[in-house]
Amino acid sequence: MIYSLHKKGLRVLVSLLTMAGSIPAVYAQMPNDAIYMGKKTACLAVSYTHSSWDQYWENSLKRENLNIGTHTTQSVMPMLAVGITKNLNAIIAVPYIWTQASAGNLKWHKGVQDASLWLKYRFFNKSGFSLHAIGGGSIPLTNYIPDFMPMSIGMQCKTATARLLASYRHKSGIYLTASGSYIFRSKITIDRDSYQADDKLYNTNKVSPPNAYDASARLGYLKKAIQAEGFVEYGACDGGDNIRRNDMPFPTNNMKSTVVGVYAKFQPKNIGVNARASHVIEGRNVGQSTTYSIGVLYQFRYAKEAKN
Repeated sequence: MIYSLHKKGLRVLVSLLTMAGSIPAVYAQMPNDAIYMGKKTACLAVSYTHSSWDQYWENSLKRENLNIGTHTTQSVMPMLAVGITKNLNAIIAVPYIWTQASAGNLKWHKGVQDASLWLKYRFFNKSGFSLHAIGGGSIPLTNYIPDFMPMSIGMQCKTATARLLASYRHKSGIYLTASGSYIFRSKITIDRDSYQADDKLYNTNKVSPPNAYDASARLGYLKKAIQAEGFVEYGACDGGDNIRRNDMPFPTNNMKSTVVGVYAKFQPKNIGVNARASHVIEGRNVGQSTTYSIGVLYQFRYAKEAKN
């Protein structure tokens, strides 16, 4: 009975595809990879994601809940990536999310969630090895309910993320990346006068969701029109409590998950397609979800090159 880890480097899971052709060859990019849009180029991507679970971890106890049945989260997210320079990119995304349950009478929720902005800077690049500093932030766009989990579409908090990424790419096209992040979260306001957390009663409507951190590793192949990779991701809150026995989850819970998955992309020209699949293999205070995502992208030049 839990909503998946919020904003783990855009955990709504969309990948940008880039094209060859009249635009110089560049490749897909996300806030957790080492791929950049070229200077004065941009790409607009739209992805659809489907995630579902029928078992979850209540603290460390893995169980099901017949009042929920299968919990499903779906989303459609447009994303724009802009090449400011060859070493500096900006990424903007705004997801629309809806949740539902196959059993019980919990009200389904839907709506626009949070706007996210990322800046990615490559500050070292030599002999196939590169280092990247990545920063991001998000802000809620609508007044959705954050504390009706697992049906909530988000946590209604502002976030700021600092990430360091290292990558090595061989001339054969094989690459390896590793990254780590820390996510700061603001306080939120809930629609009740008091709540219980950490076995204490708080007589306030202000809640402090715990900050979070994550790490990931990716091994893949990228050359010409094809990209394919396998990955493992770990995310956890920096503190927090656990779901109480037979209770609903709450934004103060310490959510942890280990995810494994695969990703593939095909981009023969200016329009590309991609797909991603992942599964939670271990967790605490999260659902054991299986997630699928598909996307399309169009790449274009937003400014002409200066003539000599």
